[in-house]
Amino acid sequence: MAASVREMRAKIRSTQATKKITRAMELIAASRIIKAQQQAAAATPYARELTRAVSAVATFSGVDHPLTTEKENPKKAAVLVITSDRGLAGSYSSGVLKEAERLGEKLRADGKEVDLYLSGRKGVAYFSFRQRDFVESWTGYSDRPEYVHAREIGDTLTAAFRADDEDPEASEEAGLDPSRAVDELHIVFTRFRSMLTQEPDVIRLLPLEVVEGTEEPDESELLPLYEFEPSSEEVLDALLPKYVNSRIYFCLLQAAASELAARQKAMKSATDNAQDLIEKYTRIANQARQAGITQEISEIVGGVEALSSSAGNE
Repeated sequence: MAASVREMRAKIRSTQATKKITRAMELIAASRIIKAQQQAAAATPYARELTRAVSAVATFSGVDHPLTTEKENPKKAAVLVITSDRGLAGSYSSGVLKEAERLGEKLRADGKEVDLYLSGRKGVAYFSFRQRDFVESWTGYSDRPEYVHAREIGDTLTAAFRADDEDPEASEEAGLDPSRAVDELHIVFTRFRSMLTQEPDVIRLLPLEVVEGTEEPDESELLPLYEFEPSSEEVLDALLPKYVNSRIYFCLLQAAASELAARQKAMKSATDNAQDLIEKYTRIANQARQAGITQEISEIVGGVEALSSSAGNE
């Protein structure tokens, strides 16, 4: 019985140490998520207005830009999957990976090859373990992304989209790799809805969808008109790379806020479970200690009665 009490006390100490760690991680995630939310909220108006501006220029300029031109028979699509660098965030990364798998199956069903580009060590580990090839990966910043990371990813993906495997000589002259040429670009990330809700989402980034003028849009959807100086081609050349980088940065910020919210929720659940285990082990230890005391009292009483009986017989 004494061994059982010692065992329960050792489990209590171990669980208390785990609880301190999970509580500390919960507080760290809670302190960081405020800044992540502020960054995501601050980037939203810029991303929205830049998207409207690019859509307006692409719609009304009448210019066939490589980043806005739909291919007649798209054969290959690039998919950027944004996951986390670290674990202990519940089902955050697994939800994104499941959504990426669904998107990959849909694209392959449409007869398109899929080139994977990965952001985050969890995605790299997932596809590496399954021995599935990916083109390029970026890691080390999932919970604290900066614009320089989005620009690096955006430059790589834009170069792949602008490369042409049907005209490899022209692509090589432009410094592009024709073997990486893709016809579409999709992003799989987690959209931050609230502290309790984070949803995996998919957007098609390129080619940019041009708003058609066949239907009368709502007043809130009316696009602004622009005059181009010096030319609409140069305006698009300057705007579209910024648009791609901005959208990727927005997705990274949304993913970072979602990751921290998921980690805070997971660590709070772990802390609560640790407290429940501590209470359970304490109750078991108290019961074992009480049973030991009862047994000792019973042995003492039995010994006294035996001594009394032997004394009476004499």
